[in-house]
Amino acid sequence: MRKVRLIALCVAMVAMLVACGGESEKQTASKLVLGVAGAHSGDLASYGLPTVNAAKLAAAKVNAEGGINGAMVEVVAQDDQCKPELATNAATKMVSDDVKIVLGHICSGATKAALPIYLESEIVLMSPSATNPPLTQSGEYPNFFRTIAPDDAQAALEVSFAKGLGLKKIAVIHDKGDYGKGFASFCKQFIDEQDGIEVVLFEGVTPGAVDYSAVVQKIKSSGAEGVIFGGYHPEASKIVTGMRKKGMELPFLSDDGVKDETFIKVAGKYAEGVYATGPKDFSGNAIYQEAVAAHKAEFGADPGPFFPEAYSAALALLNAVKNAGSTDYAKVTEALRTQYVDTAVGKIKFDAKGDAEGVGFAVYQVQNGQYVEVK
Repeated sequence: MRKVRLIALCVAMVAMLVACGGESEKQTASKLVLGVAGAHSGDLASYGLPTVNAAKLAAAKVNAEGGINGAMVEVVAQDDQCKPELATNAATKMVSDDVKIVLGHICSGATKAALPIYLESEIVLMSPSATNPPLTQSGEYPNFFRTIAPDDAQAALEVSFAKGLGLKKIAVIHDKGDYGKGFASFCKQFIDEQDGIEVVLFEGVTPGAVDYSAVVQKIKSSGAEGVIFGGYHPEASKIVTGMRKKGMELPFLSDDGVKDETFIKVAGKYAEGVYATGPKDFSGNAIYQEAVAAHKAEFGADPGPFFPEAYSAALALLNAVKNAGSTDYAKVTEALRTQYVDTAVGKIKFDAKGDAEGVGFAVYQVQNGQYVEVK
């Protein structure tokens, strides 16, 4: 009798364990985590926070429609402040939390640092703003995708525009980073390949410095007729302010790292007239309009830079999981490369390198305190 009771007790315990395990699997299956990594604090938070908002809005939209394969989407963010050492920490946390799809990172240097960690764990990463060409063109990271065109395309447009302004002598300045120096190097390369235009100064500055008067003086001494800067708004605002205070009114051209309202706020009146390349205007896109309206309703403000690219990346990642029927790495990456998805930046899929097909850049200028596309 005692033996029968023991057997019955064991059967009951096994049943309980199975039930608990089944419930755990049910809870896991009912949730799909969308990781979001980028600068959520610090000087470059104005680039990263719009991506967090975009992810939340995309998740809310998908969840309202029933989720992905029966699972509700949950957004989990990790802050890297656009610093490579923090980016690796963020990536490691994503791995430990068993996240399979990540929206980010924001800056090219941070993305480059984190990518090997994601690749080793077969995590799919999609950036709305990391434009350094080797991130896709090197072929090292088949798990990496982006919804923005690479810097070589941006640099080609910048140089063409500078030449159209009639500039023949250009000072090319950069912040020594993967993004800034990479962009500046492409600009120099494209200038060197053309007749009638030359680089009279190619100089790097140290990010975070209080004063850039030395490089401003070098620009003045070089005889440059215009400046192209590769980097982000904190350094650009200081350099252009230093130039204008010295009466140097020559054209200042930069990249999408400067096409941000924060640059205008910091540089103030000295931002007026500055040119910057940035993603094409998507205001006519119905999904973009819907996303912007949702942002205003939820957060009470217009979205910041790279918002349409981030919203599109979130939709693309979630759509790929839906089409793949799971978060299986091979199936998700295959879906991204073969299945079109309607997004805020248009109907896209990704080429073999991971770049979104059909996206590109335009030139903008600060006019009356805001960036306006130059037609």
